[in-house]
Amino acid sequence: MQFPILSVIVFTPLVAALIIFLMNGERKNEIRVTALAAAIFALILSVWVYFSYDQAAAGYQFIEKVDWLPVLGISYHVGVDGISTPLVLLTGLVMFTGVLISWGIDDRPREFFAFLFLLAGGVFGVFVALDLFMLFFFYEIAVFPMFLLIAIWGWKQTREYAAMKLTLYLFLGSVFALVGALAMYWQVGLNTGVYSFDMLMMEKAGAMAGMVTIFGYSIPFQVFWFLPVFLGFAILGGIFPFHNWSPDGHVAAPTAVSMFHAGVLMKLGAFAALRVGIMLLPEGAQYWQWLIMGLALVNVVYGAFIAMIQTDFKYIIGFSSVSHMGLVMLGFATLNREGMVGAGLQMFSHGVMTALFFAAVGMVYDRAHTRQLPELGGMAKPLPWVAIAFIVGGLVSMGMPGLSGFVAEFPIFMGVWKAQWLVAVIASLSIVITAAYVLIAIRRVFFGDMPTEFEGHIHPISVLDKVALVTLCVVMFALGMFPGLMAPLVEVGVQNVLRLLGGA
Repeated sequence: MQFPILSVIVFTPLVAALIIFLMNGERKNEIRVTALAAAIFALILSVWVYFSYDQAAAGYQFIEKVDWLPVLGISYHVGVDGISTPLVLLTGLVMFTGVLISWGIDDRPREFFAFLFLLAGGVFGVFVALDLFMLFFFYEIAVFPMFLLIAIWGWKQTREYAAMKLTLYLFLGSVFALVGALAMYWQVGLNTGVYSFDMLMMEKAGAMAGMVTIFGYSIPFQVFWFLPVFLGFAILGGIFPFHNWSPDGHVAAPTAVSMFHAGVLMKLGAFAALRVGIMLLPEGAQYWQWLIMGLALVNVVYGAFIAMIQTDFKYIIGFSSVSHMGLVMLGFATLNREGMVGAGLQMFSHGVMTALFFAAVGMVYDRAHTRQLPELGGMAKPLPWVAIAFIVGGLVSMGMPGLSGFVAEFPIFMGVWKAQWLVAVIASLSIVITAAYVLIAIRRVFFGDMPTEFEGHIHPISVLDKVALVTLCVVMFALGMFPGLMAPLVEVGVQNVLRLLGGA
């Protein structure tokens, strides 16, 4: 019997959350050490899974399956493929660096880390779920703590508004997706006589039933239900026009939660849209391809333009995330190998990049107590590590060769050109605009003259902060210089998606 490594990864943050919640709230250092130990353990296991995945064998690996409610066709069924394996590693990275960045939180750290780990456990669960019911189960676990983390520890001016807005948007999206998932469950049962939430069975339902229909679902069924399912999940991915919860959520959240929010949670929405929408309803994906591509194009260009006119440092990164997540959706919408491989790489690259961005922004704000660009300046001198880290993140954001952003964005644009060259031309505008707002932010925040009120009052960052920044930078350099570390793995996962699409 193989070691249940995926279950250990999923339940490590959940068990750690329970242990932390039961600890004495006054023993703050012990709480922090416990959180760090759990984060390191989860990261080590995530790295092990990543490098142990057998690309030659492909398919879903590290599979565990236990019947939970067999009468309803619900099972605890987990496994990873070439697309989800990097996202498990991404979650481990963001969890580890998020704990380091949050070391200085003094307001109820027990509850903060407990809710943060509950969120992490839900995210891990979604990325490994192969049962549709379990995917929704973990999806809701991941969304629920966000409200509390933002409403309690967030920016006082907007935290309650942003937390409620985020929660309503995401729960509304999950309701639409759930209705579509239930329709799929009933349809596959009618076609095969076996009612099951097993997503692998849903992929094969048509062949099992011996029917002409695609994967057990007729083409009209897929066309009708694709949009509720895909868009329901894609709301969490920040797709236009359901994106405006995202920048407000980013800005109001404390630093580590912003890192999770942009770095991992938005990928969770995009991943679920791919796993459930495109992979289980492939004919629907091909029918609505033009619409998804159009919405994603608006994300890419509109998000970049809005980011450029912001004066709030954190809002710039918030709208930048909307733009870059548009590239992920654009890659999915190509339904071809190049675009989807790029989208898979972009989910990982953007996750690390935004975690780095929000960590840097948080460090500046914690010392200057303002995020307004006109009120900042000269931060490179007292905060050189932060300045270098933000510049590296900016270069990744611009798609500079040698960094992970180029490795991810180049194949996306190749795939989009192959599918619709005009969309690629319009989307390329975002590259120029991204360079503009990133360079403006770097100049105004880190260079120039420092306001006199900050002279002698900006204290340097801690060793733990430096470890977090260096870790994220090294990962982006490693992927940029050695794309073979991840690209072949993602391509293995994409091959299965293309098989389900009938070679589209």
